[in-house]
Amino acid sequence: MALTVRQMLLALGMLVTGSINTLSKKAQNDCTVVGRNGTAPHEFDHPWFQTLIMFIGESMCLYALLVLRYQERRELRKQLYSIQSVDEGVDPRNQLKQPRVFQIILIIPTLCDLFGTTLAGIGLLYVTASVWQMLRGSIIVFAGILSRLFLKRKLQCYHWTGISLTMFGLVLVGLSSVLQDEEAGYSSKTVLGIVLILSSQFISASQMIIEELFLKKRGFPPLQVVGLEGSFGVVIMSAIVLPILYHIPDSSAATHRYEDSIDALYQISNSTKLLIFCLLYLCSIAFYNFFGLAVTKSLTAVHRTLIDACRTMLVWLVDLIIYYAFDKNFGEEFDVTYGILQIDGFLFLMIGTAMYNGLMPVDFIPCCRDSSQMVPVSSSIDNEDEEGEDDNEASPLLNEKEPSYT
Repeated sequence: MALTVRQMLLALGMLVTGSINTLSKKAQNDCTVVGRNGTAPHEFDHPWFQTLIMFIGESMCLYALLVLRYQERRELRKQLYSIQSVDEGVDPRNQLKQPRVFQIILIIPTLCDLFGTTLAGIGLLYVTASVWQMLRGSIIVFAGILSRLFLKRKLQCYHWTGISLTMFGLVLVGLSSVLQDEEAGYSSKTVLGIVLILSSQFISASQMIIEELFLKKRGFPPLQVVGLEGSFGVVIMSAIVLPILYHIPDSSAATHRYEDSIDALYQISNSTKLLIFCLLYLCSIAFYNFFGLAVTKSLTAVHRTLIDACRTMLVWLVDLIIYYAFDKNFGEEFDVTYGILQIDGFLFLMIGTAMYNGLMPVDFIPCCRDSSQMVPVSSSIDNEDEEGEDDNEASPLLNEKEPSYT
């Protein structure tokens, strides 16, 4: 079936905002700016502060939720005004169900989001944006294994085949990055970055499992989940995490503090370019979540998976264009020696993701020929309203909600 103009615009919006998300975050790290107290220019090395920016962006989804609820109440008032035209015995007030916004249980996935995003942000300091984006595809591997262990889901042959291909692609991507940086003499930092990114995806996959265990049956609206996680995150980061990290000494940092948020604010105020990157990052997070949820609702979650795969390619291409056409201080250089490994790794990641989501035929694999009916990993969202509680092992974690990619 052909996509409508609205659906194409939603997909394009998700692709663009998701790519801006990754590129603007990496561009912040590449900025060298004067900090507090006139310190020498140094890189914007503030991954924990970037997590705060992310939570601020997510909290904006709560505003969208309040706007939608207001529209629902306005529609109810219209029905009340015309209640005489309503069939006898039907009370419009019973048709409006708006549970309280504040849900304390959402602090649990918020903490997972906090540590997962921050570890990924630290890892981004040591690898390129394209490698970072590709390695985030490892969430499929961790989510599949954890769902098998804790949710007792039976993974089909094509699931395991997709996981295996994804793992092989991750090895190629990681190997290309390590070999490329080994010649520059800082391969150990690259390995550290890869380990941190993979660890962050393990935490993000754990977040998905926790959300499904505790939240799926409660039926929280997606905007409420994202908005509250962002709001809780802002409070936790501002009141607890950042003040503690500020008092931890770090001799390798420019201000000798592990996370100096005051220095981050000074750097942002001293550089218009850095300010623009931070605003782009904040806004892209809010709009990416909006477009992502809209795509899942208007199309399917499988379409969202494919768009994310295209996002990885777009990030890489834009990085190359920026480096060769505009500014070599930003973007990414293509390594002619090991770049082919990265391309091969990306292809395996694409194939593994498509196979895991049931988008590729697997009849050519002997052990998978019995899986004649392949169920896309998240497409069961389309039938959830008709079937009630969905027990499919490939069902989404929350109604119309998938993990945020930041």
